[in-house]
Amino acid sequence: MKYLLYCISFISLNVFAQDKYLTKTGTVAFEASVPSFEEVKATNHSVTAILNAENGEFAALVLVKGFRFKNALMEEHFNENYAESDTYPKATFKGRIDAFNFPDIKQNTAPTISGEISFHGKSKTLKKVPIVISKVNDILEISGAFKAYASDFDIEIPKIVSNKIAETIDVVFNFKLTKK
Repeated sequence: MKYLLYCISFISLNVFAQDKYLTKTGTVAFEASVPSFEEVKATNHSVTAILNAENGEFAALVLVKGFRFKNALMEEHFNENYAESDTYPKATFKGRIDAFNFPDIKQNTAPTISGEISFHGKSKTLKKVPIVISKVNDILEISGAFKAYASDFDIEIPKIVSNKIAETIDVVFNFKLTKK
């Protein structure tokens, strides 16, 4: 029994000894606007993200109802008809910064990140998404952008509004993580 407790303690210490960087105030924004029509754009400033500085593993969690639009009706339609946020309340990303080496991070290094994004009950693999990482004092900032498609996540855009909403969605993210 003592051996079991010793092993659990040792494993726990190794898990907690890893360098982790965390934020609960990350930003994810998306835009699916079409010229000459009302802007289809939303931002969420309450995104949780964590980075394991030892191996570059990165994860982010977005509460879908946290996206804010300029137009309240558009926000309601997004949550009820497109994202179905009562059924699918979270969007996640789990991946790894490619060729990550924490000691080599200087200001504005530009590696890539690969992983899996899940939204609306569907998952899609993202490969080699360009990101910018900078480290100033104890703050690690990670930002980048990628394109997604509504069809990748089985989101159907009704014909009546299909000319007002772009099929290609521009997604932008920014995280300022602090050591935990």
